[in-house]
Amino acid sequence: MLENRLIVTFDSGLGGLTVFRELRRELPDAAMVYVADDSAFPYGRLSEADVVARVASVMAVILERVSPDAIVIACNTASTAVLPHLRSAYPQIDFVGTVPAVKPAAERTKSGLITVLGTSATVRRDYTHELIRNHAAHCDVTLIGSENLAALAEQFVHDRDGCGAAFDEALIRELAPCFIEQAGSRTDHIVLACTHYPLLLERFEVLAGWKTGWPVTFVDPAPAIARRAADVVGNRRRALRRQGETADRVWTTSGYADEASCKLFARFGLSFEADFSLPFQK
Repeated sequence: MLENRLIVTFDSGLGGLTVFRELRRELPDAAMVYVADDSAFPYGRLSEADVVARVASVMAVILERVSPDAIVIACNTASTAVLPHLRSAYPQIDFVGTVPAVKPAAERTKSGLITVLGTSATVRRDYTHELIRNHAAHCDVTLIGSENLAALAEQFVHDRDGCGAAFDEALIRELAPCFIEQAGSRTDHIVLACTHYPLLLERFEVLAGWKTGWPVTFVDPAPAIARRAADVVGNRRRALRRQGETADRVWTTSGYADEASCKLFARFGLSFEADFSLPFQK
């Protein structure tokens, strides 16, 4: 059995909970902390330089508190921008990033038409284009950058009952460009290149079949990220969790979580405690 270890899952908001859920399944005995940089959400609106500076600053504050075995950067935008800096600055820590699941989509497609749906920042990153060149050169890949889906996902988890027909229509507007038809073939895989988007996966699947009449496979990267983190932690041979470290808690850089967020955290087995948060201004 894996020994108790401390793993930090980091994201700009609630999207990383989709990764945390899979991590908990892979590592049931590991101690975990979830950190949301909610005071700077969403990262997609920031320049690459600003994302690097922001994540580096918040990470320094986190590491004043804990000495984790691994940190999972559960954010595509941050991962594609800041991982080299973090690995250089903290060589003693294993960082596991989140990148668009282009490779599995390219391996599974039947039509050869796949779409990468991410934030505008993620789809324009050189790293994303390199993934496509390396793993999907035989495919026709459409890149769609959404300015609104991450915020819509946060809205959905805060007020699911209040997200009715108008909300679904907003989702359809964001999804519509992902569906491409050419030479008698149709897009059959859509890569969810933002960890917020799987929070909407059930709605996406319903809308793709019902509204568009065009069922596709939405590729969620979270299970693969969790397996990678489990491999990393399982291979570690160093310190166990220190006495007194906080685990299974949520820290936010705003120092605040509303009632809906706390209920959501509880569904993931996490507790928010303001005393453990990291107030950190934009």
